[in-house]
Amino acid sequence: MDTPLPAAPAASEKDDPTIWRGDDALWAEIAPVLRSTKARKKPGRPRHDDRAIFDGLIWLARTGGQWSQLPREFGPKSTVHERFSEWVASGALERAWAVLLHAYDAEIGLDWTWQAADGCIVKAPFGKKGGPARPRPPEATPPIAASQAPSATP
Repeated sequence: MDTPLPAAPAASEKDDPTIWRGDDALWAEIAPVLRSTKARKKPGRPRHDDRAIFDGLIWLARTGGQWSQLPREFGPKSTVHERFSEWVASGALERAWAVLLHAYDAEIGLDWTWQAADGCIVKAPFGKKGGPARPRPPEATPPIAASQAPSATP
């Protein structure tokens, strides 16, 4: 007798308080902070949507994926990386983070008495176990038995 599979939890039963994408209210607060005032040097394609790029950065932070694994829906990985670098250099990402923390503190509350973060990102080698093997130094030549021939010197 086949047993039925359990039903997927309804949206209200979902126990995942973290975000995967910024909602409209939050984006309304963050968008002015991330908006670029840098003049374009030459005409070309229009600037890619900041919101999709910001959601891509959330995806990268939540999954720990590499830039090459970024889904195409967030934009080209090179564009997302360039925008990320631009926001870091201008301080916009730091200001956006402050807005996010303030919004979270107002809604849920932060315990500022103790905070810690830890992480390590290392690209694993493909198909290898451990690091590269060190070359061994040549071993000493084993001693051989004395020659059976008579010595030329008296």
